Parts: sequence; structure tokens; C-alpha cells
Amino acid sequence: MRRVVTPERLHELMRALGRRCGPGRIYLVGGATALLYGFRESTADVDLKLDPEPPGVFEAIVKLKEELQMNVELAAPDDFIPPLPGWRERSAFVARHGEVDFHHYDFRAQALAKIERGHDRDVGDVRAMLDANLTTLEALRSSFAAIEGQLPRYPRVDAEVFARRLAALEEA
Repeated sequence: MRRVVTPERLHELMRALGRRCGPGRIYLVGGATALLYGFRESTADVDLKLDPEPPGVFEAIVKLKEELQMNVELAAPDDFIPPLPGWRERSAFVARHGEVDFHHYDFRAQALAKIERGHDRDVGDVRAMLDANLTTLEALRSSFAAIEGQLPRYPRVDAEVFARRLAALEEA
């Protein structure tokens, strides 16, 4: 059984990836972002996006999952909703370990993906992101508008439900 991930354990993973991988960029997503901003004390897994992919990262992840007894998954908002224009430029820098730069995946995209999914914990994370000024309702509205026309490419996403969930967040 894997152990829960705490901020300390997440930093340990980042340092280890930096030691074992070549140059590249790793984006932290979901629970990892929530840990580093203090929205949560722990998370069940670490979601990552690789872009550009650091050489040796897959081999390192396989070994580190066992060594650290940690769930590590490759998952990002653009796996579930269309990528937001400018997401790379808005992805906040976290740290550099070795030749690997770690960033938080674009907060707007993370928030919209959580809104689309609609779980209570996700909505709580979005509210925490808004309270911490990591994004704004206005930015979420404009970002939704930027991707709305691409939603048919994501058949799992119901655009009307997604829009209602965003509106409900605004009304709360």
C-alpha cells in the first residue's frame, strides 16, 4: 500500500527527480499544488505533466514510486479539457532541482478542470485558489470562453453542465 503524500514527501520526490533526470520541465497538478499552497495536508497521489519531457523521467518515476511508496500519475487539465492558450506562460515556478524546473500547472486550467469534474473536494480547491488570489472568476470566465468552442472534441465533457457549474461557483 502506498503512503499518503505530504508537502515534505512531495519535495523529496522533486529533489529525487532532479537528481535522476536530464533537463526538462515538470508541472505539478491538483493535490500537489494544493499541498504546496497549504490547501491540504496530504494527498493520495502526485499528478504531473512533462513538457518538455526530461530524459530518464519515466525510469525515475517507476523506481521512485516504489522507493518512496508514492502514487505518481501523468495527468493534467489538458487531458480532460482543451488546453488554455498561454497556459505555459502562466504556470508559476516552484523550484529547480538539477536540470529540472518544477512549475504549478496554470491555475486557471487547474480550476476549470476541477469545476468540470464537479466533486465537492475539487470545488473546495477552486474556492481556496480564488481566496489565495491564484486566479479570479473573471479569468475563469474568459478562459472558459476561449475553450468553449473546442469542447466537442472532448465528448466526455457536457458543455452545458460545465457552464452551469462555473456559474454556480460565481453565485456562491
